[in-house]
Amino acid sequence: MSWWLITLLVIIGYLFILAIYDVTQRKHAILRAFPIVGHLRYWLEKIGPELRQYIVTDNNEERPFSRGQRRWIYASAKQQNPYFGFGTDNHIDAAGYLFIKHSAFPISAGPGSDHNDATLPSPKVMGALHNREHAFRPASIINISAMSYGSLSSAAIQAINQGAAKADLLHNTGEGGISKFHRSGGKLIYQVGTGYFGCRNPDGSFSLDHLVESVQNAPVKAIEIKLSQGAKPGLGGVLPGAKVTAQIAEARGIPEGVTVKSPNHHSAFHDIDSMIDFIELIADATGLPVGIKSAVGQMQFWDDLAARMVERGEGPDFIAVDGGEGGTGAAPLVFTDHVALPVRFGLSRVYRTFVKHDLQRDITFIAAGKAGFPDEALALILLGADMIYVAREAMIAIGCVQAQKCHTGHCPTGVATQKTWLVRGLDPESKGHRLGNYAMALRHDLDRVARACGVSHPSLVPFNTIEMNTDGASTVVLCEHFGLDPATVRLHDSDVAAISSESAVTL
Repeated sequence: MSWWLITLLVIIGYLFILAIYDVTQRKHAILRAFPIVGHLRYWLEKIGPELRQYIVTDNNEERPFSRGQRRWIYASAKQQNPYFGFGTDNHIDAAGYLFIKHSAFPISAGPGSDHNDATLPSPKVMGALHNREHAFRPASIINISAMSYGSLSSAAIQAINQGAAKADLLHNTGEGGISKFHRSGGKLIYQVGTGYFGCRNPDGSFSLDHLVESVQNAPVKAIEIKLSQGAKPGLGGVLPGAKVTAQIAEARGIPEGVTVKSPNHHSAFHDIDSMIDFIELIADATGLPVGIKSAVGQMQFWDDLAARMVERGEGPDFIAVDGGEGGTGAAPLVFTDHVALPVRFGLSRVYRTFVKHDLQRDITFIAAGKAGFPDEALALILLGADMIYVAREAMIAIGCVQAQKCHTGHCPTGVATQKTWLVRGLDPESKGHRLGNYAMALRHDLDRVARACGVSHPSLVPFNTIEMNTDGASTVVLCEHFGLDPATVRLHDSDVAAISSESAVTL
């Protein structure tokens, strides 16, 4: 037998063994879906720094998440080295760049803050204002934003829920109802959208009985009424019948294989008073805190809402503000690019409105929109947020490579697709661990930067801690730039005591 034939047989044998290994291993989703050729991606990733340095882009040019941001998430999720060497390569003289002012006298790390089990509880008790029966203080200021089963795969939902359990996060179900994949150990925020999936009558109208049944059969801690979503506010949706599998139909309470529409408005209420009535109806029936989620557009709604809450003594227990830069599986370009305010603008304006009505200490504010990094999370906390939602960052932690194919159904990592051969590549157990690791790393860095600023919790960081570059030659205090009064009292004394482990040091 000639040498070239032997060589060829050896190569073929090697590739055959490699293919078997790729499709049976559970660590890498891409290799399970694309055996052999999937290794090309990791090889290109390995030599990526050299290619980028001379040929392509730098670490901060890609959108919506830069390569540096994704690298930090990947490294944190895999418990690899998340540090960066040789100093920043950011354009720190660019307008909008943030500077965090540390204290000359930082405080020492608290128990667990140097380990993966670092915890940062919410500064407020959700539901305390309206004396909800099941009011509670969320264990983590970092939680998982709304992503429904249907837009994400079954394996992705299961991985996220397992990761939420590991890091003690709240997992928002999204408007697609509660599936069996949401029951993997993590606590839930059940989102009620305009389609009322999981709590609807056959004609698509709201069913309180079905909602109560859904809540009683799952580990639901709070209910969120979705008014709008940052990436497509004021826009409904369509779930094609081809995507309505038996499992999706069961979770949503709809017929299998039948196209179903989500209108752009709720049929159960039509104005602020009827919305408050709807909130109180659900809260009375379940005993759970009930809040709203919305992108921010016309501000009159928020002023009227706060005024009616004061007059009636009723209303939402929490408000989730979604920024216009938020993500989605699919939406028209004009909505993703131009409709709704970015989260910094929207959150600060809503918060100022509730300050005017003296409600800022009682409502839990949640911010979403590319907030899953320590610098941006801290900035949003200073602008009024008590808790942070992460969504696409969580997707990246479980393997998303920002292929931006969510709308095609061909997500190569099995995250945003219903194609069985692609979903198979995502192992929920291993990816769940990665999500938990990422969330704990984010909390860990938030804890460290708060202590560098002289306090023991991010919610205690003084208003003047962050400055923003305006023109490359001057800066402005972030909160003052967005119209917040530094004299505003953000928390009740009891809440300050609950989250304080050391005395705050004023900058």
